[in-house]
Amino acid sequence: MTRKTPLRAVEAGETAPAPTRAKTVVEAADDGTRRELLVAMRSRIAKAVQDPNTAARDLAALSRRLIEIAKDIEAIDAREAEEDADAESTADGEWEAI
Repeated sequence: MTRKTPLRAVEAGETAPAPTRAKTVVEAADDGTRRELLVAMRSRIAKAVQDPNTAARDLAALSRRLIEIAKDIEAIDAREAEEDADAESTADGEWEAI
């Protein structure tokens, strides 16, 4: 699962990591997570919606699917944020060896 890391100050001599290239739909389908696949599909459908050569009859279906995919991505992100919050708020219990 993809997790966002908190922002922090850079240290002296530290360089930014190289940006990662987004996966294509095929790459995400072959070896990506569900979220990566949805992000790739969202990008592909958004390009089709923006393309002036896309048939008008297809725009409604593409737009509806784009909104559904965006909601699915938001749901995955919210679930991950909730899991992170639960993990941070759970206190460590005492452990006894038997």
